[in-house]
Amino acid sequence: MVTLKSERELGLMRVAGKAVAQILDEMIRMVEPGITTGELDQYAESRCKELKVIPAFKGYHGFPACVCISVNEEVVHGIPSKKKTLKAGDIVGLDFGVHYEGWYGDSARTVPVGKVSAEATQLLKVTQESLMRGIAACKEGNRVFDIGHAVQNYVEPFGYGVVREFVGHGIGRALHEDPQVPNYGPKGKGLQLKVGMVLAIEPMINAGSHEVKVLNDGWTAVTVDKALSAHFEHTVAITPNGPEILTRLE
Repeated sequence: MVTLKSERELGLMRVAGKAVAQILDEMIRMVEPGITTGELDQYAESRCKELKVIPAFKGYHGFPACVCISVNEEVVHGIPSKKKTLKAGDIVGLDFGVHYEGWYGDSARTVPVGKVSAEATQLLKVTQESLMRGIAACKEGNRVFDIGHAVQNYVEPFGYGVVREFVGHGIGRALHEDPQVPNYGPKGKGLQLKVGMVLAIEPMINAGSHEVKVLNDGWTAVTVDKALSAHFEHTVAITPNGPEILTRLE
């Protein structure tokens, strides 16, 4: 069941979203060769306490950390560890959410660690742009698959694969609500978008095949062909004036 959010409820989601954006910004500034993914996660948890928000992921279906941190061929749901050190040339995806007074915000970014290859730079740029194209399709009267079509139509000419197993989603009082929002699909199909809907748009794009598998830890998804993967996400409200990104500071 899809729920429409009131202006008061959107106000609370804006607070959650801004906390997500602020902590993500701070984590990204910490990303450099030599830092561990566990240190980044520990920082995010401490900042949640200071900002009086609750980490959305810790304990969610048993996930053991506050941030999903995925490196290189890891697509999503990587588990942070004090034993996992970032190296120059890596790319690292930071997927993070919070809970504030009953409402959720969720966002992700993939960033370079030091100097990275031209291949990695292009993947990050294209995936981020695909997110913005998906968001641009979040207009009243459009259809859910218009979002995925915008993403897929942009990235596939680069030879990239669009992950199928994991998709975007509605968000609000629950971290994952209806509808599912695939990053692929036929234009003009699916549920019609209405003012008051809030969606987490999150393209996961692989430099090679779209195929992924989950490792033995039960969480970390990786590309089957070991190709790099990038993940960008924003929480987006559909308003009478078009899409409003809730997970950024400006």
